[in-house]
Amino acid sequence: MLVLIKLGGSLITDKRVERSLRKTVVIQLADEIHSALSVRPDLKIVIGHGSGSFGHFAASQNNTIAGVHTEDQWRAFAHVATVAAELNYLVGELLVDAGLPVWRIQPSASALSKDGELDRLNIAPIQAALDHNLIPVVYGDVSLDELRGGTIISTEKIFHYVAYHLPVDQILLLGEVEGVYDVQGIVIPEITPSNYPAIQASLGGSAGVDVTGGMETKVSDMLSLVRAKPNLGIRIMDGKSEGLLESTLLGTTNPGTLIHI
Repeated sequence: MLVLIKLGGSLITDKRVERSLRKTVVIQLADEIHSALSVRPDLKIVIGHGSGSFGHFAASQNNTIAGVHTEDQWRAFAHVATVAAELNYLVGELLVDAGLPVWRIQPSASALSKDGELDRLNIAPIQAALDHNLIPVVYGDVSLDELRGGTIISTEKIFHYVAYHLPVDQILLLGEVEGVYDVQGIVIPEITPSNYPAIQASLGGSAGVDVTGGMETKVSDMLSLVRAKPNLGIRIMDGKSEGLLESTLLGTTNPGTLIHI
């Protein structure tokens, strides 16, 4: 079983405070992944994380997602890549400390987008890691873009691409919220293409700085993926609730909001 796990940028950093890592949160989640793997060694896992208060601050100051053309914009583009990689290094260290055999893989080294949509990414390192019982770790990063020069690619866009090219069974998107809320603040148990139009208006943005959209973008991106991959289940869930990730990986609980056909 192949599972993609996203550690949301708002979960592992304080997106209101530039370059602030929540180490205790990452350690907790790393320990839960390690525990789940000790019970289910058959699990194959790819970890991705958002850029949070590292990449999003730098990207928003220069509107990098809209395009990169001038010399100053290219310098800003390179800076976003640097701070995103910095967070990835810090997260990777904590995952290793928890005993996870991780391989940090830089998306921007091979990514190519077309008008903001990820068009190409080298899957071979991710596949090799999985083949050799390693856990590839990817992250929200910059990308060259055929039309914009350069842009930003979110972890969801990377997961979207990976799910098209590898036999992914489940995607778990961990954030600060219990799931997707309706207008009354109640978690919506499931979202499908048929009920999405009725709930779209209730989807808000993102607390803090986020250049890649917010909940509405996240949900619409994932709906397009399950339309293409009907056997895939995608769950938006709370990453702060201790033990919840582990129990979800073990199949003993079904938290948050499930996005499916």
